Amino acid sequence: MIVLGIESSCDETAAALVRDGQTILSSVVASQIPMHAAFGGVVPELASREHVENICFIIEKCLQEADMTWKDITAIAVTRGPGLMGALMVGMAYAKALAFAVKIPFVGINHLEGHLCSIFLDHPDAELPALSLVVSGGHTSLFHQKELGSYQEISRTRDDAAGEALDKLSKYLGLGYPGGPVIDRLAPQGDPHSVAFSIPKISDGSLDFSFSGIKTAALRHIKQHDISPLKRSVSENSDLVPQPILDLLASYQSSIVDQLLDRLKKALRGRDVRSIQISGGVAGNSELRRRAREFFQERGLPVYYPRSELTTDNAAMIAAAATARLQAKAADPWDLRPDPNLKVSATRSLSRNHKS
Repeated sequence: MIVLGIESSCDETAAALVRDGQTILSSVVASQIPMHAAFGGVVPELASREHVENICFIIEKCLQEADMTWKDITAIAVTRGPGLMGALMVGMAYAKALAFAVKIPFVGINHLEGHLCSIFLDHPDAELPALSLVVSGGHTSLFHQKELGSYQEISRTRDDAAGEALDKLSKYLGLGYPGGPVIDRLAPQGDPHSVAFSIPKISDGSLDFSFSGIKTAALRHIKQHDISPLKRSVSENSDLVPQPILDLLASYQSSIVDQLLDRLKKALRGRDVRSIQISGGVAGNSELRRRAREFFQERGLPVYYPRSELTTDNAAMIAAAATARLQAKAADPWDLRPDPNLKVSATRSLSRNHKS
């Protein structure tokens, strides 16, 4: 089975061809980061326009790279949500039109489920059940994944996502967008204990995340210590970044990682867990990877991440997430609509070849 995946939930137009949910035949991504960087974040209307302009070219290039034609495609999978409504509509409309014209089935996929399945593109034998953390610029959610397609959401962020919190501090300090990779590069030069940030406690005792408090505390620290935003020419040269900013970045990043690991550790209690799986853009953060491995591997739990190009938004993960549904003949109806607030379903269970 060869599935064409289409992803357009935010600021990347992506297409990929995946065989049997495991082998990536081609993957093409058109990033909009250079355009949105001028605004310090994604502008929804501009993102939608870029998707309209790019989607035909991206899909044609995807077919060319795999040396395939439409006759080789078994089905189409497309991101249905969550995401920006206008951006989702572009991908959904194009996927439906293609599927109708070529007379093949299509399915709408939850973007978060795509991230969850991205692990298995690189690690097909990753042990389940798992604690699966999806952490990116738009999402921070923790799941107990009992088997592929069977997810129990344990917690989610109540305000900003972890990646969003990194982006906002980077923007305020003039470090550029997206902020996560910049802070990851600069933070090792600072003292992670120089600025005290506390892990938020949720009043109802849940394991939900919250990053608005740390963002407010960082802005307060900046004002109290008269820290000025950097000029772009300075921020690109780490040797010219003042030590107070490096210390703030190190402390800020360390606190975000503290909270992510705190929730993972607490979620272990009373659950059958055989591995830790971390996906999404922030899964590429070097401190998160190092500290997660140090803690969980000492306790006999392997930690899995997708390769770097699969941590950010891509269409291969969408095609992979759709394969088992399509193999079970579970195509979606033509009137399926995008849902910018789509939740991950906990009711569907899919089988796969899996070593426990």
